[in-house]
Amino acid sequence: MPGSVKIKNIVPLLALLTAFPAFSTDMILPAIPSLAILWDRPLAVVNLILIGFFVTYGFSLLFYGPVSDRYGRKKPLIAGIILYIFASTLCATASNVTALIIFRILQAAGAAASASLSMAMTKDIFAGNERQRILAYIAVIMALAPMLAPIVGGWILAYLTWPWIFIAQGAMGLIGLLGVIRTPETLKEPSTAPISKVMHSYGELLLNRNYIIMVLVMSVSLLPLYSFIAGSSALYINGFGMTEQTFSYFFAFNALALMAGSISCLKLTDRINPKHLMTGGFAGLSVGAVLILTIGHHSPWTFALPMALITYSIGISRPPSNHLVLEQVHKDAGAASSLLIFTYFTLGAAGMWLVSQEWMERMQILGTITLTCGILVLIAWMILQKQGLGSESHH
Repeated sequence: MPGSVKIKNIVPLLALLTAFPAFSTDMILPAIPSLAILWDRPLAVVNLILIGFFVTYGFSLLFYGPVSDRYGRKKPLIAGIILYIFASTLCATASNVTALIIFRILQAAGAAASASLSMAMTKDIFAGNERQRILAYIAVIMALAPMLAPIVGGWILAYLTWPWIFIAQGAMGLIGLLGVIRTPETLKEPSTAPISKVMHSYGELLLNRNYIIMVLVMSVSLLPLYSFIAGSSALYINGFGMTEQTFSYFFAFNALALMAGSISCLKLTDRINPKHLMTGGFAGLSVGAVLILTIGHHSPWTFALPMALITYSIGISRPPSNHLVLEQVHKDAGAASSLLIFTYFTLGAAGMWLVSQEWMERMQILGTITLTCGILVLIAWMILQKQGLGSESHH
């Protein structure tokens, strides 16, 4: 590790950079129903401020990784954060939904730099057990961010107006920028390969059948989570008549369930075969969905508890499934994980779009999406195990 990079300074910075996407998506959630009323637009339109962010964020991830391997981490990171601060300021001045959607797309293009490059910097600076420790620390921050973000957003709305949410995000960007400027370049040996060669590695991944099948299965298992993120404020605020602040606590409760799932996974991996954890997690999706469809509409808690089972199930099955996806790849791990996260976000955006429609009651849509995904993923996972893809003997 470079002597000039002090560990106690760099870890909080990496954690802050990793939290950018969660704060950028979840802080605005409590304001969505009131923005729909303010601008007199349907939820399907207002939710484009989330969907546009997710799609752009996913595409931008594919771009920053390769560029930073070639030119170092610091320059693309500074450029991305400056774009993020600029876009956050523009978001605060938006006077209609179209302007806000466009500025959010710009904001996502900036936010992607911080999230993808913080992971690359961790890889540059730390090795072995120390890296695992730092990654675990960052994972806790990543889990805390979605819990805290809507609560911060709810508090801002209780005392100020919605533009202040974006002013707060811009301030967070500024703190990150100052930290990055003070940090030395972490990449010691930039790649000399042309950028076109990196695009070629994405092409090779698309031809890796096992990898692509696993990526699709795992991404479908996350669809209910993204659908919930997009539909949650309308369900709790419009459906159950909650205030923005109370909604933010219920949303945090779900984020807590996701975190509990990840922690359970860490604790149980030594005692239970990770494949069984995945099977249990995928089955939990369907059970939670059936409960939502049958009793979800009775009260906030009869919805929140089955939803917590769903997010817990995603939390417990996600780490081993990510690991299994990357097991299918022998080189270009950076490109493989970028493509994986890109697929998560793109399919996630599809879930956000589905739950924003008016086909039936919003809770029925969410329950139906979750049940369909749960059954599909469980069947696909059983078939994959029969074919031996679930085993790790692919080296």
